Amino acid sequence: MKIVAIVGSIRKDSLNRKLAEHVKNRYQDKFEMEILTLNELPMYNQDIENDPPEAVRTFKNKVKEADAVLWVTPEYNATIPGVLANAIDWLSRVDKVMIGKPSWIMGASMGQLGTVKAQAVLRTVLFAMGLSSPLLPGNEVYVGAAHEKFDASGRLIHEPTITFLDGVVDNFIAWYRKYHG
Repeated sequence: MKIVAIVGSIRKDSLNRKLAEHVKNRYQDKFEMEILTLNELPMYNQDIENDPPEAVRTFKNKVKEADAVLWVTPEYNATIPGVLANAIDWLSRVDKVMIGKPSWIMGASMGQLGTVKAQAVLRTVLFAMGLSSPLLPGNEVYVGAAHEKFDASGRLIHEPTITFLDGVVDNFIAWYRKYHG
């Protein structure tokens, strides 16, 4: 199975990027995962959506070729970050590469509630007409106080979180195979 992870933060030392890296490295024997960056995506512009820049074409093609998408989002002002909304705008237009593509969501933040509100917004967005992405149900991953759960080198070291992720990954794989594989 080939998964692309879309991290909703462009910060160099992003906790969400660290979480995506953990998933990529720990479960490499279960699936292939590429972490896509949003740094090069221009702002969505309907004037150029039919002939977008190369960065947009490459991004959309990687999502199109993947079997599933892992969304890893921080929470800014009780919602998803602008860079993530921008990426979603590109994905939802013209060839609409997300339609029918299975998704799952996780997020990390320094707050105690993780990314509860941002993930609720993202769930709603993923069901929008231009996306229509089936979503793994009942396996919410909210990594709160994340700055205390990674070591100085960026490795996830909090065993309860690691054990929980092990279960969610297994649940995603089983759900994917049952309904989409």
